[in-house]
Amino acid sequence: MRAGNQPSSPPPGYGCAVPTTEILLATGDRFEVDGDPSAVEATIIAAARGSIMALAWLTEAGDGRDVAVNPEHVVTLRVSS
Repeated sequence: MRAGNQPSSPPPGYGCAVPTTEILLATGDRFEVDGDPSAVEATIIAAARGSIMALAWLTEAGDGRDVAVNPEHVVTLRVSS
């Protein structure tokens, strides 16, 4: 409780579900990233259409770290459970 016995408010976004997508690469590596599959797919397609060796930059779910994915190595995308 804050001064004056007022309850503190939760931080912005607290309690909101963020959709996540699992990416499977040809190497067998799996990543769970923030975003629904259509948004993740759009990011991967944009990188694939970009310059040679353009990487798709995504945010790992849970820890918020950036991860770069080679679009040519993506095998499947699916909603994380």
